[in-house]
Amino acid sequence: MATSIQKDSKIYIAGHRGLVGSAVLKKLKEKGFNNLVYKTHKELDLTQQEAVQEFFKKEKPEVVILSAAKAGGVVANNTYRADFIYENLQIECNVIHNAYLNGVKKLLFIASTTIYPKNASLPTRENQMLSGDLEYTNKPYAIAKIAGLILCESYNLQYHTNFIAIAPTNLYGNNDKFDLEKAHVMPALLRKIHLAKLLSEDQDEEVLKDLNHHTKEAFTNFNQAKEYLKSFGISKNSVEIWGDGTPTREFLHSEDLSEAVLFILQNIDFKHLYEKNEKEIQNTHLNLGTNENISIKELAYLLKKLIGFKGELVFNAKRPNGALSKLSDCSKINQLGWQAKITLEQGVKMMYENYLNNMGGGDLNKLDFTLSLYQNLFQLKFLTYLQTDGSQSSLKTNLKFSNHKRVCNTNLSCNFDNAKFCRAKAA
Repeated sequence: MATSIQKDSKIYIAGHRGLVGSAVLKKLKEKGFNNLVYKTHKELDLTQQEAVQEFFKKEKPEVVILSAAKAGGVVANNTYRADFIYENLQIECNVIHNAYLNGVKKLLFIASTTIYPKNASLPTRENQMLSGDLEYTNKPYAIAKIAGLILCESYNLQYHTNFIAIAPTNLYGNNDKFDLEKAHVMPALLRKIHLAKLLSEDQDEEVLKDLNHHTKEAFTNFNQAKEYLKSFGISKNSVEIWGDGTPTREFLHSEDLSEAVLFILQNIDFKHLYEKNEKEIQNTHLNLGTNENISIKELAYLLKKLIGFKGELVFNAKRPNGALSKLSDCSKINQLGWQAKITLEQGVKMMYENYLNNMGGGDLNKLDFTLSLYQNLFQLKFLTYLQTDGSQSSLKTNLKFSNHKRVCNTNLSCNFDNAKFCRAKAA
């Protein structure tokens, strides 16, 4: 039997505004957990030891979900190397140590598959951690995440805590970060191709709207905006993509991750992650993924088709590829009872739909939802979303409501403009 987590157990979600934390918070609310604690970075800086100590002494959470981290794509990892290792180590040490000092029943630390060697065999099992050299571009971040995993394991072995670490593959979802400089590959590609489409359709106001939504710098002049986008390889005719497109990646939707977090909280303890007769207990973390991967080139063309961009994708082989291949062996968590459900095709549709509804830029009426099933290399089969009455307004309303239902199921505040469809509107 796993440690009992009740609906009124005090659960602290560290990093609740990020891709992972927001999905977990939403899922916990959906499932009726009603004693949730979360703080913004301004309210609680997790890199500050004294602030974290005071928070744990005051709040005394029973469960901690540590999703807070400094994260980003290849460019950010390679540029801010010191920041990535220093800040992540600070967060992990402060939260994990204070969870131990304050008797937290269960802690779930969310790491990443960057912990594995660049030449790890595929699919990669948990026991391959520390078996070879790490990918250079994200080595500082990876070392910090490895330290977090070993911190959890070491506290468990020395102090008999119940700290569990998971290593999800590349994550994406409805609250991703779309910063062109710092974003991970999925949101970066999606936004670059989306902006190129707007440029190709001369939607100047929508380009400015998108930039001003996502960028600290204020853009009022369209020529200034075009020059800014040009620096990222975005034009009306083409999109530049770093690398030659051959590296493969595995992607997990944040909704699937949130289901995994809930499953682990309710069903898995540290004692379930090793054999009783093991002399050296190590590599007790859990891989999370889909057991499927896709090349960056395939992904880019999938997004291009979904978004409806007619221009060219230019792969710049002079830029770094990052790790050549990534695919997790998820048999350990699968055998314990969890499996991913959302396909990549479903997930990217959900992500782009959410981007248009909530992130600014684009016209939902013009969105081409001929979604690729992408069954074989560059072989596309399309689903056409037909309207029964033939009206564009009906399509827009239906798509808005489809996305809106996922929001309202969380019991968060509702801004949907058609109250009759919404259970949360009156709340």
